[in-house]
Amino acid sequence: MVGDSLTSKKDHRLTRVSIATAGPPHFGAIGSIGSGPFVMVAVDADPPPPFTAQIRHFLGANFFPEDQTNCLAQDHTLVNKTAAISDFLQPAPQAGSGTHRYTFLLFNQPEGFNSQTLVNHSTTIFNFSLSGFLGGTGLGNPIAGNFMLVAPDT
Repeated sequence: MVGDSLTSKKDHRLTRVSIATAGPPHFGAIGSIGSGPFVMVAVDADPPPPFTAQIRHFLGANFFPEDQTNCLAQDHTLVNKTAAISDFLQPAPQAGSGTHRYTFLLFNQPEGFNSQTLVNHSTTIFNFSLSGFLGGTGLGNPIAGNFMLVAPDT
């Protein structure tokens, strides 16, 4: 996935708005990824108690490289024209919960994925089992990924 780089000096604190986590994000990939379709998943891997699994921050399907004429390019902006299964939720760790790892993963979309019933727009985002979802939908291993660390506002 590609995006603007953010550099900060040690102990220099940036607000969530200044690092553009309000979203929705723009997704991309570097490298030969094929022509799609793709599924994008974003999770908070460090949910606060009482949650015991990840919090789903985004789930979208039917992503394709914006430039379908050059699928062998090494830098792809990904676009889709369907509604997200789970709309983007801005990272906002609770005070006292420490720094959270927000992970973004891109998968090849298997045939029949649009018929999956494990998650829909009204399914709770809390206690999301990424591994269970991957197994139940046949997504397999990610083909690209990235992460960011977000600390609570003080």
